[in-house]
Amino acid sequence: MKQEIDFIKFNPTQNMTILVKANYPVEEYKHVASKIMSYDSVHAEQVGFIEKPINNKAAAHLQMAGGEFCGNACMALAAFIAFEKGLKQNEMTEVLLEVSGTDQLIMGQVKRNIDEYYCQVTMPIPKKIEQKIIKYDGSDLNIIIVRYKGFIHIVIEVEEFDKSIREKAESLAKLLGVTLGTNLIGILLYKTKSDELAPLIYVPHLDSLIWERGCGSGTASLGAYLAWKNKGEIVAKIRQPGGIINVIASCYDEELESLKIEGSVGIVAQGKAFIDV
Repeated sequence: MKQEIDFIKFNPTQNMTILVKANYPVEEYKHVASKIMSYDSVHAEQVGFIEKPINNKAAAHLQMAGGEFCGNACMALAAFIAFEKGLKQNEMTEVLLEVSGTDQLIMGQVKRNIDEYYCQVTMPIPKKIEQKIIKYDGSDLNIIIVRYKGFIHIVIEVEEFDKSIREKAESLAKLLGVTLGTNLIGILLYKTKSDELAPLIYVPHLDSLIWERGCGSGTASLGAYLAWKNKGEIVAKIRQPGGIINVIASCYDEELESLKIEGSVGIVAQGKAFIDV
């Protein structure tokens, strides 16, 4: 028996994202997400569900399949709302969103270009940033821990994105997913000289481990770390396999005051998918 799913597929910096118009129980989200994001279905790196918001100031509620927060999915939903409003070329609109993984309302600014939408979204401020040296896999590993309410990002500065460091990142993500009991673990490999990011995202609830081609929340965490490290404001273009995501962050007296990311979103497809119940 097949279930019919209304979906929209987006391309935010090649971090392919599916948003589903939710009209069934929350307990089905995990099953729907794992089916629709698979290679033999619509295929994407992540799935979110569009719900009605509790706060009447918000245009919609975005519930990610694993309960995590996702910056690129926020930009995707903001772009879709702008599309449904009929936003014309070079026009701009603002969209307020409720999002899983944070208590903060997310403000999105959307401008329509010729064939895509350029979005800026506010991002949750980390609860804490700290630098640690940990013993892992027989050696000392210098890591930066960026903590949020429902998820954790680990920044690791590297010279190259070689096979050994990628394998170490994957095993570390799975280990932390088991031990920390959080919605999401991100391991962010960062080349300081070239501002390049290789983001690995692990969602324990879905057992989803993906090297993303572009990571919005990872870019924000990296920007937060750089502002915290430099004790001031930073504006950076973070290069990723799928393109560039901009981050703007400011830190005053070791307290982060603002955090935003910017990037382009394309609407790739909209329609119905059929999955096994």
